[in-house]
Amino acid sequence: MTALDNHHLWRPYTQMKTAAPPLEAIATRGSRITLKGGRELIDGIASWWTAVHGYNHPHIAAALADQLMRMPHVMFGGLTHAPAERLGARLAALLPGDLNHVFFTDSGSVAVEVALKMAVQLWLNRGETGRTRVLAFRGGYHGDTMGAMSACDPEEGMHRRFGAYLPTQVFCALPRTAEDEAAFDAALARHRHELAAVIVEPLVQGAGGMLTHPPEVLATIARLARRHGLPLIADEIFTGFGRTGTLFACEQAGIVPDILCLSKALTGGTMALAATVATTEIFSAFWSDEASAALMHGPTFMANPLACAAANASLDLFEAEPRLAQAQAIAARLQEGLAPLSRLPGVRDVRVLGAIGAVQFAGTPDLADLKRRFVERGVWVRPFGDIVYLTPALTIDAGDLDRLIAAVTAVTEAVA
Repeated sequence: MTALDNHHLWRPYTQMKTAAPPLEAIATRGSRITLKGGRELIDGIASWWTAVHGYNHPHIAAALADQLMRMPHVMFGGLTHAPAERLGARLAALLPGDLNHVFFTDSGSVAVEVALKMAVQLWLNRGETGRTRVLAFRGGYHGDTMGAMSACDPEEGMHRRFGAYLPTQVFCALPRTAEDEAAFDAALARHRHELAAVIVEPLVQGAGGMLTHPPEVLATIARLARRHGLPLIADEIFTGFGRTGTLFACEQAGIVPDILCLSKALTGGTMALAATVATTEIFSAFWSDEASAALMHGPTFMANPLACAAANASLDLFEAEPRLAQAQAIAARLQEGLAPLSRLPGVRDVRVLGAIGAVQFAGTPDLADLKRRFVERGVWVRPFGDIVYLTPALTIDAGDLDRLIAAVTAVTEAVA
């Protein structure tokens, strides 16, 4: 058998020929990953930003065990069930404004696809054709399916090779300056009759490089989108559920988007689930006697009862335990611990927003070498591009957080 034949599993974001073998995890608990052989790693990224309560939280585990014995799955077409009904009502109550209508899917990328479909069909249902594009922002990332890919940065993003295959969207710089704001406003005016919506990652462009912007920039985006009569889609797949220090990032700008996407931390990192939530105004455009006005989308595992039970249990924890205070405490420690790295000649920037800390190198480091160095220091950190970042569980204890910061400091000082 050749090395090529031996790769039965095709791994994410990986050049299979040159990548080091993956580490085998056999157990998780709290902020720790146990590897085959018994070695433990402190998880610095909460399994791609999902495990906000840490791994194996007993309340979520109990909810899953109970639901598993009752009804692990049933189709959502023509049927409903209590976990989904309860979760939808709770999300509507927690989200700002009249974001009251919840469409469940099974991944963040698909949540964005549904948001884009909602936006385009909104105009069709109103009798207006030609509005088939969205305005997105450079540096953004919205997922790996086709529509979502088309809204990612077309020049620097990971999907840039697919440009000729994807729908062509309109891109602007985030309106951080008066000049960029004027350019954004002009683009909205110029493309108004072909645009269906504006889409943005509130406060943090995650996979695009952990690029942060202040709430005032988000408020400007919302204000200008509204001035031009365009729905605003807030992609809170990364930022939702406490990561930025508030339950939802949009709260910090005091805005209510027309459509909002959630996933990742929705179930506390235990099950695949996502939600696309729309305002009553958006929903009303689909409320019709005409069958053709319905939203024609329906994942096979939509509103899976197990996933909904996990999400309800996760919301219980946000209500009963001080997650937002924990996020703010992590932010303070990350700022204190990482800020000194900005003085290194090989570091371009250090950014902290909520429970997110990022160190940006002046050049592109050897990522395989960085990963090896982190594992040697007993931490699981997955750098990408020119970024090393920390997004730990909001429940991480102070000692483990300090070990993560110490590892990032030592490795950065060694290579920067």
